Amino acid sequence: MPYLLATLRNVPFETIKGVLENDRAFHASEEMFLEHIWQNVDNENEVLFLFKINSIEKTKKLIEKLHTKALEQDPKANLPTMIYLQ
Repeated sequence: MPYLLATLRNVPFETIKGVLENDRAFHASEEMFLEHIWQNVDNENEVLFLFKINSIEKTKKLIEKLHTKALEQDPKANLPTMIYLQ
């Protein structure tokens, strides 16, 4: 099963944890299942989170759509870096 590892900087751990918890049902409806969330010990301004996903292609399309929409609303939006793992 593939995974999506996301890295986000300059957002407090508790804030992103809350967002991910609130979005759990939406993510599940898109076949993205939150597995873990970590704070980088060496850089406390960095949070990493891991989703188990069913389809890299489907998830990439969704993320691209969501990130494009976010950037249209705010060109300086702080978006996570996505790493797809097989």
